[in-house]
Amino acid sequence: MFIVEETLAGTEAAQIPKQRGESLLETAVRYAEERHWDVFPGTWLDAVDGSQRCSCGDAACPAPGSHPARPDWATQATGSATVARRMWQKQPAASILLPTGRTFDAISVPETAGFLALARMERMELTLGPVTLTPDRRMEFFVLPGAGVKVPDLVRKLGWAVSSLDLTVLGEGSYVAAPPTRFGSRGAVQWARRPTPANRWLPDAEELISPLAYACGRDR
Repeated sequence: MFIVEETLAGTEAAQIPKQRGESLLETAVRYAEERHWDVFPGTWLDAVDGSQRCSCGDAACPAPGSHPARPDWATQATGSATVARRMWQKQPAASILLPTGRTFDAISVPETAGFLALARMERMELTLGPVTLTPDRRMEFFVLPGAGVKVPDLVRKLGWAVSSLDLTVLGEGSYVAAPPTRFGSRGAVQWARRPTPANRWLPDAEELISPLAYACGRDR
């Protein structure tokens, strides 16, 4: 099971469990073992002259400690708990990254729109998958793979121009950072809706796109 605190306060009465108490290694192993998610180690944070710098060496790195460490990251990703443990033993501080387009895609929206959508989904009694909240103020809703193909047409059918909404789908060839990965000094990724046995079966993008598009339209 994932170790969490009760909640952090959020807007729109959303509750955000905060993960704590487990190492990055053990958490990565649990994602592979319990959720059957592919995982791969990303960059990490090094202490340099009293500040934290990304291991990539770029002092102006836009995502310090939370991006792939090598160009062939897609082939490095593994669903084996044994292999995951071996990779994080080599670099225990490495961030935990999850490739999208395999066991799940992710629909990414601004934090304010995400909280609004969550409140609306709860009123509609929709079944949600896991949802992350990132330090760069994005929320990522996990859905079944294939969302990238469906979402543009679904949004158009709802009367929105896809280009007018700050809503993107992370699918094949992309990735998300998983809790408790840190974005430099900006903080750590958290679960807005944590993985549980109840949400092991992910929703289709079609089930969530209406409240997400509505919330993004309100947030413009």
